Amino acid sequence: MTPESQSRRTRELCALAPVIPVLVVPDAAGAVDLATALIGGGLPVLEVTLRSDAALPAIRAMAGVPGGHVGAGTVLSATDVYRAKEAGATFCVAPGLTDALVAACEDAALPLLPGVATPTEAMIARDHGYDMLKLFPAEVVGGVALLRALNGPLPMLSFCPTGGITADNAGSYLSLPNVLAVGGSWVAPDADQRAGNWTAIGDRARVAARLREGTSRKSGA
Repeated sequence: MTPESQSRRTRELCALAPVIPVLVVPDAAGAVDLATALIGGGLPVLEVTLRSDAALPAIRAMAGVPGGHVGAGTVLSATDVYRAKEAGATFCVAPGLTDALVAACEDAALPLLPGVATPTEAMIARDHGYDMLKLFPAEVVGGVALLRALNGPLPMLSFCPTGGITADNAGSYLSLPNVLAVGGSWVAPDADQRAGNWTAIGDRARVAARLREGTSRKSGA
């Protein structure tokens, strides 16, 4: 799977909903309920970060929930790529881009959404064949202002900004022509996951799913 075909797929996924929940799952026992609440609330694309021991079992459980597309986040190495694929992940998200990740995702036929933080990194990703990118950590590196500036010289690139995105500022990102979706952890906070408060998570998902409404967008930006 070439980087070009990977980006086509991640672009399709980012177009399904305005928010991709970024999930640190504390206990895989609640993974199915968590995925059901999010997907039922209108957010079908889920990123489970490889930051907990429960991550891979959670991906495996969530992969069976109808209507969902479950990916692995915080993918740092080729080993992470293959472990994610074996668990049932259908895409990977990384904070950066390395030759090892490029090779592993091509070999595993697993779409990669690579992270960039500067114009130079974005151009390097484009040289590799990726044109759907993650801006990370978005708020720290310039946020909305940076993305607006990048659209001039690099209009062929689209972004899913992650890092510091909240319910309050997500709309500002989604109004940009080069932003297809945002990644955020606010939809399913740790406290609600541990408490099994799936109703609250589902309610936040429904609000997040409507964030694109009213924004001015360019199709395929």
